[in-house]
Amino acid sequence: MNPIAAGDRVMLLDAKKRRYLLNLTEAGEFHTHAGFVPHADIIGQPEGAVVTSTKGAEYTVLRPTLEDYVLEMPRGAQVIYPKDLATICMIGDIGPGNRVFETGVGSGAMSMTMLRYGADIVGYEVREDFANRAIANVREFLGEGVVDRYDVHIADSYDGIDPAHGLFDRAVLDLPEPWQVIPHLEAVLAPGGVCVAYTPSIVQAQQVRQCLTGRWIDARTIEVLHRGWHIKDQAVRPDHRMVAHTAFLTVARFLGRGSRAMRVDQKVERIGR
Repeated sequence: MNPIAAGDRVMLLDAKKRRYLLNLTEAGEFHTHAGFVPHADIIGQPEGAVVTSTKGAEYTVLRPTLEDYVLEMPRGAQVIYPKDLATICMIGDIGPGNRVFETGVGSGAMSMTMLRYGADIVGYEVREDFANRAIANVREFLGEGVVDRYDVHIADSYDGIDPAHGLFDRAVLDLPEPWQVIPHLEAVLAPGGVCVAYTPSIVQAQQVRQCLTGRWIDARTIEVLHRGWHIKDQAVRPDHRMVAHTAFLTVARFLGRGSRAMRVDQKVERIGR
C-alpha cells in the first residue's frame, strides 16, 4: 500500500475508538479539545501509523472503510445503517453489471454500497440538495471513475419511471410510500427481477406487501438486529447497548407483466389456469 499522501481521505481513530474523517492538505491541521495535529505529520506515513497531537493525544491513522465513511460522511438525509446496507445487497442479489433502479438516494450510502458491488444505478431523488450530496459523497469515496455508472435524476418516482431508462434487473425503494412506486416499477423491471423496499414502520411494510401480489412471488419481510459483545480477558457478555430496529426490509421477485404467481391453498401449490 502506498504511503498516505496529500489529497487522501483518512480516518483518525483515538483511544476511545472515536473516528474522525479528514481530507489531507499540505498546510491543513486537525483540531480537537485535545490539541491539533498538522496534516504534514500524517502525510508520508504508512497506514496504521500513530500520530500525536500538541497536547499528547494519540491517533491511529487509517484509510476509512466503506462502513466508516457511511457513518461519518457529510449527509443531508438520514443514512441506511451498514447492517441494513449489507443485507439489502444480499437479499436484493446486487452484483456486477446489474442495472438497479434506486429511488430516494438521500445522502448516497445505499448508492455507494451498490456501486462498490459493481452495479449500474439510475437514481431518482426529489430534492436537488440531497442528490448533489449523494453524488459528491460517491465521488469522494469511490472516485471519479464510478460516476459514469451513477445516473441521478431530480424526479418523483410516485409520478412514474421514464421507460427511456430501459429495463432494470433490480430495484431498491427507500421512500415513505414505496407501494406507490411498485405499479410503475412493474413496467420497467425485467422478469425475474428483485425489488427491496426499506421502511421504518411495520405499517408501511404491510402496505408494501399488499402490493406484492399477482405478478410477484416469494415476498418476505425481515429486520436486522446488531448486537456486539464485550470481550476482555475472562469477562465476556453482550454489550449493554445494541443497534436494534432501524427498518423493515421487504423483498420480492417479479415474474413479468405477462405472468402471475402460483395459486396457493392449504394443501397444494400449483400453477393456476
